[in-house]
Amino acid sequence: MARKSRETDKTPGHGVIVVARNGDVIRYDPSGLVMRLSDKVIDDIALRLSGKLNLTASGGETATSPIQRADPHDHLEGVDAWDLRQEGEWLFFSANLPGDQGVRGFRRLVAGGAILGDAPGPLYGILGIGGPRAAIATRETSKYPQHILAPADDIGAVGHAGVEDAKPCDSLEHLREVTHEALVAETFIRWQMEKHEAFPLFMTRIETDSSATAADLAGGKAFGNMITAASNLALAARRMGKKPKLMCVQLDYSLEDTSGDPTAYRDGMLALMARAEDALFKLGFENPLFVARMESGTAEITDAAAIEGQWELGWNHGAHRFLYSAPSYMFAHDRFERPTPQARREMAEMTAAAVTDPEGWQCPTFYLAERTRDPKVIRITARAPTDLVVDAYDPFEAGPAAGFRVLAAENAVEITSVTVDPADSNAILLTLSAAPTGDAVKVAYAHGAAPRAGSFPANCGAVRDSWQLESATGRVLNRWALPCLLPLQAGGGDA
Repeated sequence: MARKSRETDKTPGHGVIVVARNGDVIRYDPSGLVMRLSDKVIDDIALRLSGKLNLTASGGETATSPIQRADPHDHLEGVDAWDLRQEGEWLFFSANLPGDQGVRGFRRLVAGGAILGDAPGPLYGILGIGGPRAAIATRETSKYPQHILAPADDIGAVGHAGVEDAKPCDSLEHLREVTHEALVAETFIRWQMEKHEAFPLFMTRIETDSSATAADLAGGKAFGNMITAASNLALAARRMGKKPKLMCVQLDYSLEDTSGDPTAYRDGMLALMARAEDALFKLGFENPLFVARMESGTAEITDAAAIEGQWELGWNHGAHRFLYSAPSYMFAHDRFERPTPQARREMAEMTAAAVTDPEGWQCPTFYLAERTRDPKVIRITARAPTDLVVDAYDPFEAGPAAGFRVLAAENAVEITSVTVDPADSNAILLTLSAAPTGDAVKVAYAHGAAPRAGSFPANCGAVRDSWQLESATGRVLNRWALPCLLPLQAGGGDA
């Protein structure tokens, strides 16, 4: 029996017939059935057809073109290269090239173009979509320029900024600037180097536009260009004789939303993910992993509706593969409210850590604030993979209340202490100066603070779990709790 497709509840004639853990297997739409076959099935079909068809590569050469030795001087003059072989339209060689990768194997089209890393395995894609704030990039060369690439459309890693439509492209080029997606790829390669394991090959691209709401983003030009980027990933992989694999899609859209409605923001992002899954399914990709940072605001913006909407999205994202890599308050900003170069690398490391373990990753997330038998104590319960910690060093200067605030009480209430519940390591106890009165009392964490000056956003906190990662910047990164705004429930349990 078919069920309605997640993304097309309001679109008649669409649905899903068979679904697996990694995504939908058979869908239907007005054009008929749409099926996604596994790699094993595709390989078996290719094996059976290889003896019956004269399969050709995109350059017109047969897939079984013989390997020919060649002189590097004839093809790669000025490059410190050796052991040059030609196979079809590709040159394969060893070389000593700029970058931190050292002496390795590379490839380049006989017709010219960028030198690419000759890496084993798939061509991985790290794509992104967002508003203007997502288009930040640093004018620098990647540390692994032949292994972190962009479509060779002369646009670069940042994309088309919603100005024009992306075009099909089956070749790759080096980056002229480094985006968050490129830094994530750089992090993965650095980790592989440290383990003395094989380098992956990445294609990165972030597409943005000036959509006023999350709902607009789901139907805007950036969305179409992101899907074209995914198509170009598949085209480039096919030309290289590789399989395309979409590692993740970065969602970087929050404070740009002008709807003023947390639910509208959440629904718009759900529509975006659903529409992306449908389009990527038709290109042969499994349901992607969507990754976002939970935006906690800036020094001035502390109570935007999108901040609340993100919490809603964290809990109510349905069957979509979605996670938050980190809250934004843990990253330093400059005076223009942009993350510092050091912070951008730390952001990428948190994203990479989350993508490495998507099933086990969870930033501590508070979901229940309740009164206890002691009227001056409130229990805040969280979901977290490891024990909660109230960080005594308070690195973001959240203050004695560790980022918590009691709002809308009819009487004057202050938080006098914040501790981990000795009976539950995933709960926090707030001790107050007085029992809060009123029916609309709320408890906020890293939300709604007064504007302030400094390197970190005004909304911040001091609660984390015990996970940690040593950053390449020298800082120890932790998994800090996500911002929230919770109504105070009756509760009444032991404190």
